[in-house]
Amino acid sequence: MKADDAVDLRIRALRKEDVGAIARIDAKHTGKLKRRWWEDVISRHVAGGGASRNRVGLVAVEAGSEQVEGYLLGQVRAFEFGSEPCGWIYAIGVRPDRLRAGVASALLDRARQIFHERKVQVVRTMVRREDVPVLTFFRSRGFAAGPFVELELSTNSEGT
Repeated sequence: MKADDAVDLRIRALRKEDVGAIARIDAKHTGKLKRRWWEDVISRHVAGGGASRNRVGLVAVEAGSEQVEGYLLGQVRAFEFGSEPCGWIYAIGVRPDRLRAGVASALLDRARQIFHERKVQVVRTMVRREDVPVLTFFRSRGFAAGPFVELELSTNSEGT
C-alpha cells in the first residue's frame, strides 16, 4: 500500500485490549515502548466498561479487521484561567505505513462530532514546535493559534 492510498476504515470506541497495538504505534514514532504508561491511560478511558462522559477514546480499524490503524485520545476539560469547557486532544497516532491515508482525519472527524454532541464548541491540542508533520496535519484540518500562550518554568531554576 502506498502512503497516499485511502483505507476503508471503521472508527470504534477504545478497548482495553487495544493497548498493545497503541503502544507499538506510539513506539514507532517516539522510539520508546511505553506499554505500562499506555495501560494506565487506556484503563482510565475504559473504566466502568466504557469511556466516561468527559473522555474520548477512539481507534481506527480497517474494515473487516480488528487491526488498529490509528488512535485518538481526548477529554472535555473546563480549563483554568476562565476558559469555557473545551475538548482537548492529547494523543493521536497512526501506523507509519498508513500515514496520509485518511486515518488521522477520520479519527479527528469522529472526535469532533463527539465533542459537538457533548456541547463543546472548541477543540484544542498542543504540538511541539519541531513536530512539523503533526503541526501540519492539525493546521490542514483547521486548527489555528488560540487565545492562550503556554508558558513554562524549569523546576531546577530560581525563575529569574
